[in-house]
Amino acid sequence: MPLTDSTENRKKLSHIYNEIAKELFGFGTTMLKVSIDYPIITVHAKHRRSPRSAALEGEAPYLKHEVDYYMSSIYKKKIRERLEQELGLSIEAVLRDYDPPTQWAITNVILQETE
Repeated sequence: MPLTDSTENRKKLSHIYNEIAKELFGFGTTMLKVSIDYPIITVHAKHRRSPRSAALEGEAPYLKHEVDYYMSSIYKKKIRERLEQELGLSIEAVLRDYDPPTQWAITNVILQETE
């Protein structure tokens, strides 16, 4: 059965997304919106600026860019694992774009369609 766009499902997805943010960065998001338009789950999130990130940006901007890239890759891996384990979803792809200057991230999770 496909994942439906319900308040309960959006809350579960928001909780998982925010828990991953806490695990990776030490704190959750400041704004989080989840929408489900089967087979795509979309998450709009405004993240908090880490003091470490701000320090790197001033001292080593290229290193900060590289760290942002790898943290985004780790985020994608963790969201896939958690959604598959906790919600039993079959995921085809996780696409994520993060804009460091504004701290906005858009994550699209594409589910494998059931026949």
